[in-house]
Amino acid sequence: MKQKNIFIKTFGCQMNEYDSNRIYDNVSKLGFVKTENQENAECYILNTCHIRDKAKEKVYHEIGRVKKLYRDKKKPIMVIAGCVAQAENEEMLKREPYIDIVIGPQAYHKINDLLKEHEFNTKQEETEFDTISKFGYFDKIKNNNNKISAFLTIQEGCDKFCHFCVVPYTRGPEYSRPFNKIIAEAEQLIKNGAKEITLLGQNVNAYSHIENSKEFRLSHIINHLNQYSELERIRYTTSHPRDMTDDLIDCYSSNKKLMPFVHLPIQSGSDRMLKLMNRKHTVDDYLKVYGKLKKINKEIEFSSDFIIGYPGESEKDFHDTCNLLKKIRFINSFSFIFSPRPGTKASKLEMINKNIAKERLKIIQEKLFNNQIEINQSMENDIVDVLVENKMKKQNKFFGRNKYISPVIFDGVESDIGKIVKVKIQTSNQNTLFGLVNKKMKAA
Repeated sequence: MKQKNIFIKTFGCQMNEYDSNRIYDNVSKLGFVKTENQENAECYILNTCHIRDKAKEKVYHEIGRVKKLYRDKKKPIMVIAGCVAQAENEEMLKREPYIDIVIGPQAYHKINDLLKEHEFNTKQEETEFDTISKFGYFDKIKNNNNKISAFLTIQEGCDKFCHFCVVPYTRGPEYSRPFNKIIAEAEQLIKNGAKEITLLGQNVNAYSHIENSKEFRLSHIINHLNQYSELERIRYTTSHPRDMTDDLIDCYSSNKKLMPFVHLPIQSGSDRMLKLMNRKHTVDDYLKVYGKLKKINKEIEFSSDFIIGYPGESEKDFHDTCNLLKKIRFINSFSFIFSPRPGTKASKLEMINKNIAKERLKIIQEKLFNNQIEINQSMENDIVDVLVENKMKKQNKFFGRNKYISPVIFDGVESDIGKIVKVKIQTSNQNTLFGLVNKKMKAA
């Protein structure tokens, strides 16, 4: 089989990173070998994300850049995958002749057939929702990811239909993979060398699969993974406040490998805005979940997502969000000005004044970033456990994360990779901790 180079560029969420890895596991059966040299590929894949503003235009800009790279070379097979592909489908082929294949997230199991047919059918589009068949197909293909920290998709799609969100239209309805298939893939990742597994889903804590009349929830997966001695850490993302059930909360007291970090998007501190967003929870609901988790494990820290300037947001609504930040000191968070996604209900609403939205975002981010800076500074001179993931390129430093997923850059040795080491934090900035391995202490 002739070797062919493939370059895959991934945008957006962790699930896209997982998908890109699985796409490669599949296309390697056709003789494709992954390359980091984007100027020397027979196939070029853009795995796209549709969450943020101007996502579609960013894709076309990237294609323009690829055109320049291959101006004097043989054109690669140009594949657009992911959520922009799902949302735009045939329109992409009409607008940009350079594109050869458009494939949505629920059709990745068909990519080999599309690539084989390419020489006979130059323009192809595959965006049917076929989630069950997709996972059934990939369950038979070995996951070759050998990273220390690995992603594992357990659930896709969403049934919540928040008015701002495009996920139900690009990823489809909620689907939970069979429990035994998830465990089998987790075992493969551990065999490959994974010391940390992050369980992924658009609404991961809504995971529910019935086998032999028994319902399996996210808590069952977490507790089962706890028994593997080679696995050091377990995480999951992204969650919805409505699905933080007591059995999942209880995991934080009984499961020592589950990290005490909860990413739980609230989006707004105003009940009126949450109702307009169709979030299906209130601020009080969120605070009750926060209280339960803090009571069961005082070490738990939170991060969240905030949409600022959502249509109809008043000064009072904005101040309600600011007041929430006084009640919960988020360890890190993502905040954005509302940007309409085509096809969603919110896209039809009247936007608030852009300058007002920008000023509100500036205020919120200053509060959130100050929190992050203060929390990181409070760790200076402390000794923290760090899972070492890799040696950094172009510098003699090592990279890992603490239990709160904060990046840590430190002086270490190659033999530390894959281990949890004690690092004394010397300095910090808003996003990162810097330190030295403390050789006198053994990691827990």
